[in-house]
This record gives sequence, structure tokens and C-alpha cells, in this order.
Amino acid sequence: MSDPNPARFEREDTRTFLQKVAEFIHPGPDSTAELIETLAEAEHNQLIGADSRKMLEGVIRMAEMTAGDVLVPTTRMELVNIEDPYDAMMHGVIDTAHSRFPVFEGERENIIGILMAKDLLKLQRAPELNIRALLRPAVFVPESKGLNDLLRDFQSNHNHLAIVIDEFGRVAGLITIEDVLEQIVGEIEDEFDIDDDAGDIFGLAERTYRVSGDTLIERVENTFGVTLDSTDPEDEFETIGGLIAHEMGHVPRRGEHHVMAGLNFIVLHTKGGAVKWFKVSPAAEQPG
Repeated sequence: MSDPNPARFEREDTRTFLQKVAEFIHPGPDSTAELIETLAEAEHNQLIGADSRKMLEGVIRMAEMTAGDVLVPTTRMELVNIEDPYDAMMHGVIDTAHSRFPVFEGERENIIGILMAKDLLKLQRAPELNIRALLRPAVFVPESKGLNDLLRDFQSNHNHLAIVIDEFGRVAGLITIEDVLEQIVGEIEDEFDIDDDAGDIFGLAERTYRVSGDTLIERVENTFGVTLDSTDPEDEFETIGGLIAHEMGHVPRRGEHHVMAGLNFIVLHTKGGAVKWFKVSPAAEQPG
């Protein structure tokens, strides 16, 4: 026997007549660009906040991005040579202040594992340990791997770093879970971010210093006993970050360096297009 009222099994349409007409005249977005425009309208109409709109846009854009779009290229990778003595490894870890390092043997392309900075400290307490036993397995992903899939892998495998391989099987760079998340939430503060009153110049090993990009030029000159003049006398800068960026002629990227007044400024960390931290040392003692 047929149901006398089949409509009762259908989802009730609660839209008003005017809503149906409006949706017919103005259908929903059918492209990523239109969806982002819709989010902007929602923010304008105060349906969502600015932070929520930025995060939602990040999620949408990330769906179309791959590991190759956001990787740190090989030229800027901080690597550890398995054949280096312990002191050299420790100095490198302290200078760069990262928590994870790809380890290579022989050629830089030959990545044999990942070294955690905290694991390296175990060698101080137990020198008889073999550093190879401390290495974590390296994860390799292709440049074409989507960021959505990569984030899912990071979460499920409890891994925070992957080595990116190009189409020819060569190392193209590395990518971290932070690199992926920053596509959604923007720059993430890390160990380089400190309070403004916590200091701006820190001594490291062997006449090397970590200098904030916001440090006043006059303070840098007094600390290192140098004079830092712009190549263009008409330009005036207050901070060392602004001066170095001007002299380089472009927005500095992590790993780049610039020699000035006998000092080598290596970009350690950037944020929002500005240098957050430099590593500074005498140019004659720091290879280019």
C-alpha cells in the first residue's frame, strides 16, 4: 500500500518565497574567487570577523597548493653533517636555534635521517652513544603533494618535518608542519619571538651574535665598533633590518646574507616581510 503522504519523508523546505527568489537571482559561488568574495562580503556585513575571514581564505587557498609552493629550498636548508665532530654539531644547533635538522652523509643530497636538537644533548651525558642511533627516520614527499594531504599525514604520523623531492628524485627542499599551518593562520611565533624589552643583541659562540632586525642602527654601531652608512646618502634608516633590506635591494629571505662594514649579516628569521633576526659575525671569519 502506498504512503498517502510521501512528502513527510522529504526534508522540509523552510525557505521563504523571498529567499527562494533571492537565491534564484543570486546563486551561490561557483569558483574559489567568488567564494573568497563571499567571505569578504560576510565580513563587511559583520557576519564573521576579520581573523575568521583570513583563516577561511587560507583554508580555501591551501586546498590548491602543493609542497613545492611553500618549501624551504635546499640552498636555505640547515643541515648537519654526520661526519662532523660533536662540538661543530652543537655550535650549529645553537647558532640556528632550530629543533630539527636533516642529517646527510657524504653529499648533501644524501639525507640519512632527522636529528632532534634535544637528542644531541644526550651525547653530552653519554659520549659513548652513537649519533646514528639518535637519528629519526626522514620522511620524503614529492613536490606535487597537496598541502591538505600533507597536513593530514603530519597529524596522523606525529611528524613535523618532511624532505621534498622533485620530479627527478633530487632533494628540492624541506617543509614543516609550521609552514603548512601558516598558510591558514599566518606567521606563527616561535623561539625567535621575545618581548620587546627582553633584549636585542645576544652573544653566541665564537664571536657570533644574534641581532634583532628592530635593533637601532646606532646600537649596532656601538656594539660592534663600526659605522653603517647607506649607499644612498639621501636615505635614512632607524633599524638594522630596514638598512640591510635596502642594501640588498629586495625583501630578505631566510638564509641570505649581506656583508657590510666588515660584518656578515645572515638572515635567521623573517616575519611579515621583515627580518626578525640576523646572525652577525666578522665577515673574514664567516664563509659566504
